[in-house]
Amino acid sequence: MKKRLGFLDRYLTLWIFLAMLIGVGIGYFIPNSADFINSFSSGTTNVPLAIGLILMMYPPLTKIDFSKVPQMFEKPKLLSASFFITWIVGPFLMFLLATFFLKDYPEYMTGLIIIGLAPCIAMVIVWNELAEGNRELTAGLIGINSLLQVFFFSLYAYFYLEIMLPFFGIKGLELNITITEIATTVGIYLGIPFVLAVMSRFAIKKYLGEKFFNQKFIPFVSPMTLIALLFTIVVMFSLKGEMIIDLPMDVVRIAIPLVIFFAIMFFLMFFVSKRIGADYRDAVALSFTASGNNFELAIAVSIGVFGINSGQAFAGVIGPLVEVPALIILVNVAFLLRKRYFNK
Repeated sequence: MKKRLGFLDRYLTLWIFLAMLIGVGIGYFIPNSADFINSFSSGTTNVPLAIGLILMMYPPLTKIDFSKVPQMFEKPKLLSASFFITWIVGPFLMFLLATFFLKDYPEYMTGLIIIGLAPCIAMVIVWNELAEGNRELTAGLIGINSLLQVFFFSLYAYFYLEIMLPFFGIKGLELNITITEIATTVGIYLGIPFVLAVMSRFAIKKYLGEKFFNQKFIPFVSPMTLIALLFTIVVMFSLKGEMIIDLPMDVVRIAIPLVIFFAIMFFLMFFVSKRIGADYRDAVALSFTASGNNFELAIAVSIGVFGINSGQAFAGVIGPLVEVPALIILVNVAFLLRKRYFNK
């Protein structure tokens, strides 16, 4: 029997649309709402929004059992294929798609490049469960990807934004960002929730038991990601009330390369893993890990580096709006592939 999304996750696209509309309505109909929101700032950081972004990252990180990471090394071929496609092919593919489709929209292009730099560590769990993939392999991949993001995301961002863009002859962006700025943002929005997640996971399991952790704590904190994401979207779009007319076409412009990315990464990883001997459950785990992106981190970095009002942050918000329906379709595609290639 196929698993089904929970009520909140099943209508995530609808909730995101509603949050966008509420935010635009606040910005358009309530005078000085943007000034009020910006008053809660310390330097370039909007404090309530920073708290929301950290809370958005915390729940998925608490679900990761990092003790499963060493098991990944028992399957070196799968690990190598996953690393190469997820961390080498994926970011470069998104870079090519962004520069091809959004070269005339530099802020959106930059935002899309940032999206492509980190694989998903949250919703990939949902897609894998729905498609009946290997849960343990997914946990190991998520653990490895989480650690890589903590230590290398800022280097990746600097490489693609400051080195690759000029190398491809794309000028005039005037990014003027430093690796220190990116590293600081990643440290705040990924490092803080990462440390809190590891500490709380250890403490709760030690003093309250694993049963309490899995049956009480995880269900309690899980909705926090969606609530924090919707809060972030409302705040961001309340600052963009004047964009209401341009919004639909902007969404389409950003959505097209994202859909292409999801499809290419899923099928590429699926057939490569099948070629090197993976069974269906392993192939699905690898494919969804490769095709999804860490939009929470992309939104946090875009806001932290470029600001709440930036096109980069706007592109990050569009990400989950597109990802949810696209990957739900790929879950059904996975079952068709299982029937055709694995006789199940």
